[in-house]
Amino acid sequence: MSIPPNGSPAERAREFVDEWLIPYEEQAERNGGRLPDEIRTGIITAAVKAGLNGGRHAREHGGQQWSALDWFGVQEQYGRSTNALHWWVPDGYNVLEAGSPDQIERYLVPSIAGDMIISYAVTEELAGSDPSGIAATATKTADGWLLNAEKWFVTSGDVAAAHIVVANVVDGEHRLPTLFIVDSDTPGIEVVDEPLFTHTYPHGHPTLRFTDVLVADDAVLGGVGAADDLQRAWFVEERLAIAARCVGAMWRLLEEATAWATHRVQGGQRIFDYQGVAFPLADSAADAAAGRLLGLEVARLADAGADPKLVHAKASMAKLFTSEAAYRCADRAVQVFGGRGYLRTNVAERFLRELRVDRIWEGTSEIQRLIIARALERRGVAATIQ
Repeated sequence: MSIPPNGSPAERAREFVDEWLIPYEEQAERNGGRLPDEIRTGIITAAVKAGLNGGRHAREHGGQQWSALDWFGVQEQYGRSTNALHWWVPDGYNVLEAGSPDQIERYLVPSIAGDMIISYAVTEELAGSDPSGIAATATKTADGWLLNAEKWFVTSGDVAAAHIVVANVVDGEHRLPTLFIVDSDTPGIEVVDEPLFTHTYPHGHPTLRFTDVLVADDAVLGGVGAADDLQRAWFVEERLAIAARCVGAMWRLLEEATAWATHRVQGGQRIFDYQGVAFPLADSAADAAAGRLLGLEVARLADAGADPKLVHAKASMAKLFTSEAAYRCADRAVQVFGGRGYLRTNVAERFLRELRVDRIWEGTSEIQRLIIARALERRGVAATIQ
């Protein structure tokens, strides 16, 4: 691979995306998101060789220990590709850093090395953006913990070797939100639905049912009752990642749509010379620039150790703005391409489908607005918008 080992993380990521992800987008789309084993292996190997695996994780665990700013730049580059092919870059959920030495060795280290995939089972039929409504329970027994839950939209749940499961430990009248790591071959776990989704991604999002699943005491991740704090940090990171990838998506869409519009001739002139084509692209360029600055500011604050609650609110602001803006950009790009923009072989069509979920997962746009509104009330206008 031609990626220079001394390039910045974002530079290495851009070359990696151009060489290993974008060329396989159409093949993935035509094959339901799946790629042949040799291509998947090539992507994983190339990502590790480029030093892109485990970006935010500690070096002692095999990660890169990037700053939030470096990590934002890499996620931005991943966002330039469709079909979520960047999912093949080995990584691990940040909550795993709170694990015991044994849990880190068993789950985090192999995830970063590319030897294991782990899912995160949070959402339920009646508990989505508000995790306080989770009905899953974990009851203490003489042999460990008995888990009962039904989890929806479990990303990578169809290929995961283990699942991080959010459940409430029942302690008298108290319910203590807790994370558990559960091996996927544990008795009592079943796939009850494998729904199809709008996008065409490498892994599915099945519904998993946990019926009297017995796990040992060492399955608890981060301590009993620690789930809320751990998940808050997870949500901040995930929302900032979505913001970065949405900026990257706008970048790619603007590149492709501008190149097409400046060469496509209709009525004796380039369609770019018609304001009806050029002005929507100009609006999207302004959105992309504004969203990028907002996301970079959140990353800067995180690196500076700013108030976590303020970073939380600003990450919500970044996700809200960029996810809404990126979808508008994709819609405009489809219009620029005309009939070609409605073909699945066209990057704008794929982004139009894929970007829609960014306004839903890891907290809907409405939830982000609620978080921002609370910040205005509790932290003040100046702190929220400066």
